[in-house]
Amino acid sequence: MLIGVLFALAAGLMWGLVFVAPVMLPGYAPALLTVGRYLAFGLIALPLALLLDRRALRELQAADWWEAARLSAIGNFAYYLCLSAAIQRAGAPLPTMIIGTLPVVIAVCANHRNRVRDGHLPWLKLLPSLGLIATGLALVNRDELALLRATAGDPRRYAEGAALAVAAVACWTWYPIKNADWLRAHCGADGAAKSPRAWATAQGLVTLPMAVIGAAGLGLLDLAAPGTLIPTGFTRPLGDTPGAYVGLMAAVGLFASWLGTLCWNEASQRLPTSLSGQLIVFETLAALAYAFAWNHRTPPLATVLGVGLLLAGVVWALRIKPVRTH
Repeated sequence: MLIGVLFALAAGLMWGLVFVAPVMLPGYAPALLTVGRYLAFGLIALPLALLLDRRALRELQAADWWEAARLSAIGNFAYYLCLSAAIQRAGAPLPTMIIGTLPVVIAVCANHRNRVRDGHLPWLKLLPSLGLIATGLALVNRDELALLRATAGDPRRYAEGAALAVAAVACWTWYPIKNADWLRAHCGADGAAKSPRAWATAQGLVTLPMAVIGAAGLGLLDLAAPGTLIPTGFTRPLGDTPGAYVGLMAAVGLFASWLGTLCWNEASQRLPTSLSGQLIVFETLAALAYAFAWNHRTPPLATVLGVGLLLAGVVWALRIKPVRTH
């Protein structure tokens, strides 16, 4: 369990980079960042497949490749498209608060669905952990909540943004549960042919054609309707700082996508999904830390208290022993 928690922590530290990338590249549209990240992920996966995982990838059947494609399409592209569209419709505060419920939603769904395979975490023992995490998320997002209450916008756009954010939560609730299903069914603890690393590489390989199609579609849309997704004053094709864009996308593709997926696969193989779902709070904490560091800001007291409650909730959950059910 300790090794699994450490892998989840490593995944969260790397996934946090995704949330600070738009801050580091403020002139780049979300669609460009999304396509750039997954194009880099796919290109990085190609040499890794040849050098490290050629034999393991040959062992994958057509059904395995189809599952990798489903996971990438829903857990990567659909999730980020829904999230980006939600932010465009409703602004950042509302989608941020809805996405922040992921650790609780995944834990609740997995604890019921996987009770036979992983064991059942008794609800009375789990509720304090979920309560601490929910309260911590509310404190961490206190400024977002205040802005949300103060902002008066078009109710229809707010409703559309909320629906898209809920769809994003659904995508990333489905992804870790189904990904854990495949890993438990196919990956042996002894590093069998179908390894967590090969599975991360496989997801990168199937992401590449999706990213190419996405980039081509984005280019065609920009030609047909300039300014729709890419700002009119944007310097085509790579912006005013192409070196920074390419370098950051390569870093995010390697660390947040491939290594992050690898670490999450290792954690998912070792931990009950109801517990690993709660450990997504590491991503929230990492994103917060990176954002405050980049902006040279000190976190307010409410944020510090929220982080303390998040960590307390995770520690509480780690102390719960699953009860086997039949």
